[in-house]
Amino acid sequence: MPVVVMTWAPEDTRSTNMPGMVAMAQAFEHYVNDTGGLNGRKLKVLTCNERNDSVAVSQCAQQAADNHAVAVVGSYSQQGGAFTAALASTDIPYVGGYGITQDEFESPLSYPVNGGLPALLAGSGGQLSKLCKKVSLVRPDTITGDQFPIFLDQALTAAGRPAARDLPTQDDATDYTDVAQQAVGDNKASNCVSAVLGDHTSTFFDSLRRLGEKPPKVRLSSVIGSVQQSLVDATGGPNSPLENAVVTDWYPPAADPKWDEMKAVVNKYAFSDDRIDVADPGVQTTWIAYTVFSKVVRAMDKGAAVTAETVQRALDHTTKLSTGGLTPDLGWTDTDLLDIPDHARLVDSKVTYQVVKDGKLVQVGAGFVDVAATMRRASSFH
Repeated sequence: MPVVVMTWAPEDTRSTNMPGMVAMAQAFEHYVNDTGGLNGRKLKVLTCNERNDSVAVSQCAQQAADNHAVAVVGSYSQQGGAFTAALASTDIPYVGGYGITQDEFESPLSYPVNGGLPALLAGSGGQLSKLCKKVSLVRPDTITGDQFPIFLDQALTAAGRPAARDLPTQDDATDYTDVAQQAVGDNKASNCVSAVLGDHTSTFFDSLRRLGEKPPKVRLSSVIGSVQQSLVDATGGPNSPLENAVVTDWYPPAADPKWDEMKAVVNKYAFSDDRIDVADPGVQTTWIAYTVFSKVVRAMDKGAAVTAETVQRALDHTTKLSTGGLTPDLGWTDTDLLDIPDHARLVDSKVTYQVVKDGKLVQVGAGFVDVAATMRRASSFH
């Protein structure tokens, strides 16, 4: 009997799409099965398009249950309330979600591998507080987007900076000229514009670039997932308008040798699959989530039944699990949980600071920056 899991992500929608996560899961399936499986058992990966829709993601969860999936691994959905409720009714653990909804950090069945959007925004505020007198934040006018300024502002105000100018906008627009004009304001080099619009961040920066006759003097900023290496490459590499932009990430930059094993797997099992961008944080999160899942299952007793219940129990007893330096060591025992209000399941509050230099995202400083204190203040305030 194979070990069945599911990965879901939105594809072909008008807002953010994550087809690379599903493709990475399929590549990992081939890799694991080529290298002895999980304690001799084949891994079977089911995939599902959650369409950025609460009904569709609930149907994905039902499909996982109908096929006796033991976990949902390395997935993305903005429909947190819908999928956590659907998984709770079938007791299927959710391992290494992307971290875009608060529900992922509250459900007892969720086992996150990063600090989600809150950690990125808290980190971004810390990064920008050292560089900018004023910050404008362009973000989605959605329930999820409403959380963004809370975490960014806590880091800014703790450093004595004013709260960001909050500019909510559509996350599926084709032009952002008006909001770009507002964000630039008086266009001083001492100010920063941070755009966190997922797939549409590139559209915003394009609108920004086309403003007036003079290029914007403001410093540009974002978080991983809204800006990544492929966007810098696509907008001119060293000549990109994103040169010198600052970016907060959960993980080391894509050029870091710690990603070599993932890149080798992609080269071998998904060489011609153009859905996979190894610099995409969704792809990277799926890789980490499957690494975690496979290590946890391999550490279970060899003859033990692998079910949703036994996997959940094994995860609950996991601590100090290494991801090869891609994240801090992970675990979900009571001592691993960080006790952050409204984020009870959060175990990793660390980020990396990066900057675009000569067309490449490079890390600023060594190692991880812990933003737990900022997240605690923001969650308490919230």
